[in-house]
Amino acid sequence: MAALLQTDLPFPLFRRGKVRDVYDVDGRLLIVATDRISAFDCVMPEGIPDKGRILTAVASYWFAATEDLVPNHFRRGSAWPEVLTAHRAALEGRAVLVEKTRPLPVECVVRGYLAGSGWKDYQAGGAVCGVPLPAGLRLADRLPEPIFTPASKAEAGHDENISFERMAAILGTDLAARLRELSLALYRRGAELAARRGILLADTKFEFGLADDGDLLLIDEALTPDSSRYWLADAWAPGRTPPSLDKQFLRDYLEILPDWNKQPPAPHLPAEVIEGIRARYLDLAGRFGITV
Repeated sequence: MAALLQTDLPFPLFRRGKVRDVYDVDGRLLIVATDRISAFDCVMPEGIPDKGRILTAVASYWFAATEDLVPNHFRRGSAWPEVLTAHRAALEGRAVLVEKTRPLPVECVVRGYLAGSGWKDYQAGGAVCGVPLPAGLRLADRLPEPIFTPASKAEAGHDENISFERMAAILGTDLAARLRELSLALYRRGAELAARRGILLADTKFEFGLADDGDLLLIDEALTPDSSRYWLADAWAPGRTPPSLDKQFLRDYLEILPDWNKQPPAPHLPAEVIEGIRARYLDLAGRFGITV
């Protein structure tokens, strides 16, 4: 079973991200989810078979499940033009055609549980990205309320956590407040639907863009296992990291490698890690009734 690591379509390349290849097609964007996977801002040499199709299906599910909260980049329909006909078979299930926007230079992160970099921040100073939290919380504790912790988007290197005040200085107070409101509403919708399926949505991130008409749209991906932390509810217990259905399985493997400093080139992945990631992504999709 081969993984698709890169595409080479006869259209102008708009950008090539860590996971997605994006082309300009008839004034819209063709987003192709490859099987590449990244961690610590490094793309792994091996891909995860079917990962692009899983991500595309999961993101499409969530865009549909949240469009009453905020319009997304599918709003004008996704009918494929004739120029894509010859490539339809290769792209089936892993490509979508969306409206162009001007992406906003922030990632909108919402945390409902204490984990990852948030846990490290809390241990260091009792706050997460400048948001003070009660004393005595443990790893994986549920927060009293979900918190909004934005990050600046870096073209290269690591994104940087920023305060809401810094975000407001970048975008303007009104737009920053609107993004915070929408992000929290999206997180709560995701957490509610996940809970019905025995899953906890620990944290996630959203991206937004402005359309030519000025409308604010949800873009990129939404609530996928690449952009979110999903835990099995029946295995959750504060004080330890619960089993996850996301990319944490890969991060955990990389963390124990004695001779990798989290800088390129990334290490090769053994077959059991590749299959472990694939199985978790498929498990998550299946719990939501998503067919890949």
